[in-house]
Amino acid sequence: MLKKLALGTLVLASSLFASNEVNVYSHRHYDTDKQLFKMFEEKTGIKVNVVKAKASALIKRIESEGKNSPADVLITVDAGRLYQATEKDLLQSIDSDYLTKNIPAQLRDKDNKWFALTKRSRVAVYKLGTGIEKELKTYEDLADPKFKGKIMVRSSNNIYNQSLMAAMIAHHGEEKALEWAKGVVANMAKKPKGNDRYQVKAVANGIGEIAIANTYYIGKMVDNKEVAQAEAVKKVKILFPKFENGGTHINVSGAGVAKYSPNKENAIKFVEFLASPDAQELFAKGNFEYPVLKGVKPSKLVSSWGTFEDDTISINTLGENNAKAVKIFDQAGWR
Repeated sequence: MLKKLALGTLVLASSLFASNEVNVYSHRHYDTDKQLFKMFEEKTGIKVNVVKAKASALIKRIESEGKNSPADVLITVDAGRLYQATEKDLLQSIDSDYLTKNIPAQLRDKDNKWFALTKRSRVAVYKLGTGIEKELKTYEDLADPKFKGKIMVRSSNNIYNQSLMAAMIAHHGEEKALEWAKGVVANMAKKPKGNDRYQVKAVANGIGEIAIANTYYIGKMVDNKEVAQAEAVKKVKILFPKFENGGTHINVSGAGVAKYSPNKENAIKFVEFLASPDAQELFAKGNFEYPVLKGVKPSKLVSSWGTFEDDTISINTLGENNAKAVKIFDQAGWR
């Protein structure tokens, strides 16, 4: 990571005041994004310089660089990370009629400091032939003792789980959210380990019967050269739980313009491009994510999984409740 950041410093230092460039700090690590950056360059003539690292490292870097930061755009996954950048006053309000008109209020910062670019849902992936689909309907059901020894899920350190818990708090309050977390811990097939794909492969191989995972990972497993992943998804199916008083949990990837962006105009053009129909279609087809732009459809594979109703709580809530979520996980013994 340090090498990546150091390289980024050299690249960006030489172009700090160049008006035909945009400097992007990105946590996303997908080939789709590389294609999009190239498309933007070809369309506008604006060169895209990219620094890649984990969201926490990028946020810390922008914070430490202060007014001298060359960062124009911050792109990261999960609303919790976007909220963190906003709370640290690292982003500025984006004045864009296009973005405010086309990105729903639920999927952007209340002061327009960041906008969602894609959606992903956190779902249950179950082993075929188990009959789980007849018993599991809601996220709350995951804490039911009838699923004891059947749940595979990653560590509470994971931001996706923290955001799911943040949503649970929004729906039920901290006390009931704690009860739910304790119930899920009691139902775990084994101690949390690995990423979402690990959970799915475990269920496919008979360890537990329900994996909690993000939808786009399933798409990447289907479209994967690794035989173990491609074979594993043939043995499982996606189920879209919902909250008892809401819809299916969603999270986002999003982008914001850095507070001290030296190329603000280019930065806004870049974010608008990522929310354009062409870019949204590539996000959907190339990375198996759900588009945020109305009229753009998910890929054929993603569409084949079925439909669901988005939960209606504001995405901002996921960040607002993050600290409470982390505390509840600790109290529940969810490691």
